[in-house]
Amino acid sequence: VQLQASGGGLVQAGGSLRLSCAASGRPFTNYAMAWFRQTPGKEREFVATISRDGRFPTYADIVKGRFTISRDNGEKMVYLQMNSLKPDDTAVYYCAGGTYYTGASALEAYEYWGQGTLVTVSS
Repeated sequence: VQLQASGGGLVQAGGSLRLSCAASGRPFTNYAMAWFRQTPGKEREFVATISRDGRFPTYADIVKGRFTISRDNGEKMVYLQMNSLKPDDTAVYYCAGGTYYTGASALEAYEYWGQGTLVTVSS
């Protein structure tokens, strides 16, 4: 599956952004989908994941209550709605797809990765 992330940009602290990830190729429902993020000099970190049927989201503690992951299997899209953004949320955000696991936060659980989209939150 090929993944294409979009929707990043510059936003003030307290604002909102919605990231999108478009999938193409193999059947979308084969994959649990996730968002990760990375800042320079740091490891890529887990943000959120959602099950193949969209019923079971899982979030990193640092975004719980502020971010919402969702998917539209008919459109082959996964979204990350980000509210109450903080400067610490500044990062390149990546979408990922994994065949074998559900609810996984480890990088190794995801075989497919899109290019990143940059989110910058100003204070």
